[in-house]
Amino acid sequence: MKVTVGPDPSLVYRPDVDPEVAKDKASFRNYTSGPLLDRVFTTYKLMHTHQTVDFVRSKHAQFGGFSYKKMTVMEAVDLLDGLVDESDPDVDFPNSFHAFQTAEGIRKAHPDKDWFHLVGLLHDLGKVLALFGEPQWAVVGDTFPVGCRPQASVVFRDSTFQDNPDLQDPRYSTELGMYQPHCGLDRVLMSWGHDEYMYQVMKFNKFSLPPEAFYMIRFHSFYPWHTGSDYQQLCSQQDLAMLPWQVRPLHQVPGPAGCGQAAALLPGAH
Repeated sequence: MKVTVGPDPSLVYRPDVDPEVAKDKASFRNYTSGPLLDRVFTTYKLMHTHQTVDFVRSKHAQFGGFSYKKMTVMEAVDLLDGLVDESDPDVDFPNSFHAFQTAEGIRKAHPDKDWFHLVGLLHDLGKVLALFGEPQWAVVGDTFPVGCRPQASVVFRDSTFQDNPDLQDPRYSTELGMYQPHCGLDRVLMSWGHDEYMYQVMKFNKFSLPPEAFYMIRFHSFYPWHTGSDYQQLCSQQDLAMLPWQVRPLHQVPGPAGCGQAAALLPGAH
C-alpha cells in the first residue's frame, strides 16, 4: 500500500471555515418544506413500511458475523465520499464532510475529550452499508423501536406507517408492544440502520471507549427519545442518566457540523 503524507484533511471541513454559510439552528430538521422534502418523505415512507420485527432480526442475522469486509476507519470515511444521505432535509453533500465536521466541532468545544472527538468521526460510519447494496431506508434516517406502536414525535408518523404489518399485529401495536415497562433500551430492538450496525461493530471489535460512546453511537438518530421525549416507558434509570449529557451533545455541535446544529455542551462545560 502506498502511503502519502499531506495536510490534515479535516481542515477542509472545519465548521468555522465559512461562518457566512452557517444556517440558523431553527431552520434545520425541517420536515414540512424545502427542496429535498419529496426525497426525504419517500425514504421515510419505505422505512416505516418495511422496518418490522422480522426485518430487523433478519438484518442482525445477516450482518452479525461481521465477515463482509475488513477496512480501517479512514477507509470507511473515504467511502462516504460517495454517499449522500437521502433522509437528510438539510444537506445534499457527501457524508464524509459531515464526519469531519462533527469531529472538528466536538474537538473545538471539548478539546480535552479525545474519545468524544473520535465518536464524532465514527458516528455515521455504518452508512457504508448503503454502498454495499443496502437500500437507504434500511441505513439512514431517524431510528425508533420496532415491536411497539410508534410514538408521536417519530418523523411523518401519521402518514407513513399505514402499510407496516406490525401495526396490525396485536403483539406489536400497543404502546409497550412486546416489551416490559422500563425494561431498558439495551433490551429494545431498534429499527435497523447505520446506528445499530456501527454499535454492533464496536461491540464485536471491543472498542476501548467509555460506555457513553456506545450510547451515543447506538442512539444518536433516536430523535423521538433524546429530542422528542418519547419512549420513556421503555427506559431504565441508566438510560435516563445517559440522556441529558451523553446522547444530546453529539447533535449539538456548533455551526453546520452536527446532527442538530446547536451549541455542544456537556454538564459543567458552560
